[in-house]
Amino acid sequence: MDALIPPGNALAFRLIRHGSPIGTHTVTFERSDAALQVRIAVDAQVRFGPIPLYRYVHHAVEVWRDGLLQEVSSRTDRNGTALSMRAQRNANGLAAQGTGTPPYVAPEEALPTTYWNRRMLHVPLVGIQDATLLHPEVTRRGQDTIRTGSGAPLRVDLWQLSGDLDLTLLYDMDGHWAGMRLTVADGSAVTYERL
Repeated sequence: MDALIPPGNALAFRLIRHGSPIGTHTVTFERSDAALQVRIAVDAQVRFGPIPLYRYVHHAVEVWRDGLLQEVSSRTDRNGTALSMRAQRNANGLAAQGTGTPPYVAPEEALPTTYWNRRMLHVPLVGIQDATLLHPEVTRRGQDTIRTGSGAPLRVDLWQLSGDLDLTLLYDMDGHWAGMRLTVADGSAVTYERL
């Protein structure tokens, strides 16, 4: 698990749409005794001049112990629509429920769609907004060199997720989350630029 935690115990991204920044996505890692707490915060807003058109605010917390996800919870405001989810480990797996999702037990190895953990490419996923169980098709798309927010080149592996999810995830050569590319509801592309 420690190998998955980036130097500085944090990841930060700028969200870019039509060449302009629209928000940020941060992931922070805090260790205490045998536990690891991962906090995720996303704040994005699309504006037309001074007029806000769309707002997305998301907060999630994961708790890990001995390399195993113990619980995850989130609250999301998707342009005025409130979403939430919670999953806790029990003897059968992750007991999950969320907005509009009846309670169920996810498979033992399931992980949330928080993207920082590259293991998610190989297991069933619990949607971090509403706990929907997802089984995307995952295809490795080779390597590329991208630019970080500072302009530094960064070599990455590209992974395409399709079906239940439709996005491209990027991980650097150390296995740390390096970016994401997705198309949002209005058809525009959003790119995550690592800071």
